Amino acid sequence: MRKIYLVCLLLMPAVLFGQARKAGKPTAAQSRIDKLKQEAINAVEARKDQAQQINDMLFSFSELGFQEEESFRYLTTLLEKEGFTIQKNISGMPTAWIATWGSGKPVIAIGSDVDCIPKANQKPGVAYKDPLVDGAPGHGEGHNSGQALNIVAALAVKQLMEREKLSGTLMLWPGVAEELVGAKAFYVRDGYFKNVDACIFTHVGNNLNVSYGDAGNNGLVSVKFTFEGSAAHAAGAPWRGRSALDAVELMNVGWNFRREHLELTQRSHYVISDGGDQPNVVPSKASVWYYFRERSYPKIKKLFDTGVKIAEGAAMMTDTKVTYEVLGSAWPGHFNKPIAEAMYQNIRKVGLPTWSAEDQMLAKATQKELEARKIEGLAIKLDSIGLPASTAPTVMMGGQTLIPLTGGSDDIADIAWSLPTVVLRYPSNIPDLPGHHWSNAISMATPIAHKGIVAGAKAEAMTLLDLLMKPELVKDAWTYYNDEQTKEQKYTPLISPKEFPAVYLNREIMTKFKPELQKYYYDPTKYKTYLEQLGIKYPTLRDDQRAELEKTSKESKGR
Repeated sequence: MRKIYLVCLLLMPAVLFGQARKAGKPTAAQSRIDKLKQEAINAVEARKDQAQQINDMLFSFSELGFQEEESFRYLTTLLEKEGFTIQKNISGMPTAWIATWGSGKPVIAIGSDVDCIPKANQKPGVAYKDPLVDGAPGHGEGHNSGQALNIVAALAVKQLMEREKLSGTLMLWPGVAEELVGAKAFYVRDGYFKNVDACIFTHVGNNLNVSYGDAGNNGLVSVKFTFEGSAAHAAGAPWRGRSALDAVELMNVGWNFRREHLELTQRSHYVISDGGDQPNVVPSKASVWYYFRERSYPKIKKLFDTGVKIAEGAAMMTDTKVTYEVLGSAWPGHFNKPIAEAMYQNIRKVGLPTWSAEDQMLAKATQKELEARKIEGLAIKLDSIGLPASTAPTVMMGGQTLIPLTGGSDDIADIAWSLPTVVLRYPSNIPDLPGHHWSNAISMATPIAHKGIVAGAKAEAMTLLDLLMKPELVKDAWTYYNDEQTKEQKYTPLISPKEFPAVYLNREIMTKFKPELQKYYYDPTKYKTYLEQLGIKYPTLRDDQRAELEKTSKESKGR
């Protein structure tokens, strides 16, 4: 009897522990994590001015892909002062870097893009087109904001890691030339993510959310075809010339006729990047730059091969020679379920920012100006977690199967196919704008962007703590990666060992506009915000915009 009593006493703690877990009572370990998460939230909040300054500084630089020189200097200097070790010239890109702090496992990569959009220059907080420098680049996608989010989140967590003596390595890095999909596949090829355990990527959006599984986007290969012929006097002896421009135009004609017989999921587009020198000289050299987009690696490769054949045909017709250069690539995205689910629980704790009347006024006026489908302002309801896109094929006429149509691409997918990765989207942009457009820059150095960054940084900081303090989360992330994501589809690079980053791209444009842009670089030592430096009243609307919003508001109240 006494033995039974002793056994019961020994078993009682385990039984009570199990009952506590069933009842939802947190364990001591979980309580510790929850306490540190709250501290991380408070630490991010305390750094909100720093987040605003980083955001506004990068906005003012307005640098195109591969030419992010000021952003490079500013960010690496800042991180060096914070104790990070900086590795520069990543994959032969002068503006690429990796900043690391800490030691041991897990190694967590934290990335975001930094480049901007051609001809998208725009004054922040102004609800109509009003560039600072006409025709100059600008942050028409909001890539100025992600590094601000990542840095304040990482510094908040670093502070806790130091105090709590937590093992782990934080690895900050930039998405250089994302608009050219020109960097991340090279990072992967060159082994910079080889020993990384997980990656959190951030991208501007109009809600606070994360998704997992097939992201429903395209992959692509970016290719420049260059034709070489023979120059001649275009009027005096045109028969002696072999026009490279004719070859470019014939390739484009051939491709456009071929579109009718391509699968409906493809997206392809081009620009003539070199059309010759002047009309009276038969162009001896001309180039055309293509993006070939599709929903899977085999289809991207097939589309690319078709483009090469059409280019070769155009060269044959014009008696010219053709060569091609792969400038960049991206796989279709697929993101990690366990990390996304953990992140979404943190997102729910943070919630959306509280928007002011001025924030909503700017958003609605901009939506009206751009004739958006809905004039609803900024999001006030938190998104649900993003579920995998449907890949169930639909049978078309003739037995053709079609997976759902899609659009854009992002080379973060190359990293996501190399290790467990998620993308955190945060609400710093105005919903339902065209994208890659000057209007998308309107909010990006305003309280809208600043509030969205802080909300995102809180969710990211908490997720970093989950990854650092829950080994099972990292293990589950790799199980999903190995047993589900890559079980049947393995990553095959769309670039080869012979390709190099096209770091010359955008150099001439930035050389032209940088002297004018420099006049407007943000000076946080003199001004609290960029809006203050520019003397912009927030928000700035035309009289007709204000009148239209007031009319709409009265009508909605009268219903």
